[in-house]
Amino acid sequence: MKKPQVVIVGRPNVGKSSLVNRLAARRVAVVEEHRGVTRDRKAVEVEWNGVTFDVVDTGGWLEAGDDLETKVSRQADAALVDADLVLLVVDVTTGLVDEDTHAARWALKSGRPVLLVVNKVDDTLHEASSWEFLRLGAGDPHCVSAVHGRGAGDLLDEIVARLGEDAHVVPGEAVEEDGALRVAIVGRPNVGKSTLFNRLIGEERSVVHDMPGTTRDAIDTVIETEMGLIRFIDTAGMRRRAKTEAGLETYAVLRSLDALDRADIAVLVIDATVGATGQDQRLAERISAAGCPSLVVLNKWELVATEERPRVLATVGEKLAFLGDAPVMKTTALSGRGVHRILPALTVAAAEYVKRVPTGALNRAIRDIQVKQPAPTGKIRYAVQGASEPPTFTLFIAGRLPATYLRYVERSLRERFELGSTPVRVRVRVE
Repeated sequence: MKKPQVVIVGRPNVGKSSLVNRLAARRVAVVEEHRGVTRDRKAVEVEWNGVTFDVVDTGGWLEAGDDLETKVSRQADAALVDADLVLLVVDVTTGLVDEDTHAARWALKSGRPVLLVVNKVDDTLHEASSWEFLRLGAGDPHCVSAVHGRGAGDLLDEIVARLGEDAHVVPGEAVEEDGALRVAIVGRPNVGKSTLFNRLIGEERSVVHDMPGTTRDAIDTVIETEMGLIRFIDTAGMRRRAKTEAGLETYAVLRSLDALDRADIAVLVIDATVGATGQDQRLAERISAAGCPSLVVLNKWELVATEERPRVLATVGEKLAFLGDAPVMKTTALSGRGVHRILPALTVAAAEYVKRVPTGALNRAIRDIQVKQPAPTGKIRYAVQGASEPPTFTLFIAGRLPATYLRYVERSLRERFELGSTPVRVRVRVE
């Protein structure tokens, strides 16, 4: 059953993202006290009294301005197409302004049911002021304080009533895992992550702009492919801590790191016109710490002069050597060149991540490894694979093995069983 879509709209800085967090009962949207923080649209599942629905946060309605604001408004337009209910949010502390009137006309013009929500109503005095918004023609106001929770329960009751009986689902049914492969797209700001994300999912879901830091939150989209379901997670660009602004950008980076921790595969996007940098190396270290396989995407490859390409590839080898045999994909997301090779590479990486090696084959490999290069001290008696995701091997040894020899064993097992870019963990037990 498709979950109903409740879309939140309104002019900037009326508390739309705060309302999303309140309805979801957790902090899922980035909130900051200045205009235009939300740019992409983000769906969050909410359950209330046995009813499950998606609340969709948007950048809302923006007056015609620069190219970025036009794209943000386009995202909100796209969200309205699938809306079952629209929450028009206004701010009681500023009163009715022209932008509210324009936003209301835009929402009502969509033909979708509209519920007027007056936010920042912290007391009865502000509640009396809420009736001013009747002039918007969107019905009676529903007063809430998204920050303090006042009126949130009543609003949820009204939402459920507006959605009707068809919205009822068996509790827990809608939140079951869909089995989709989770792929996080990470990288420094302005390397083309959102453009690649949009190219992969086949629609303009994330706002793409040439200003660093356009994406402020992790945006998930599930697509159905010949390889099965894939959940792509577009993340905010991550900069060095010294260059990260307090507040808004800090939260965005935390969202990106959380997306990386829950990903099955990470796609590290690098600006090919610059090559791999020290920050790309630090991001790769985070990927390694997360324990998931990776793909390296050299984006904007068409812009790199032919004579410069060996140098760019050399920076990848130097900075990211510890990622193992991570495939290096050369793409130009803007034109789509080379992007078609990413999905098959993800499928291969996913298969390697869950690979299990038979105990007999593993111990034959251990024997051959020691015959080819005996350990200076100690000996591996036998080995077992204790886990997958990632493949984890336990070596039972007599004596002690130096760290350099353990790295040799790890590298040999990776090559022997074609584990590619998947992290391989080797544990030791002394008998």
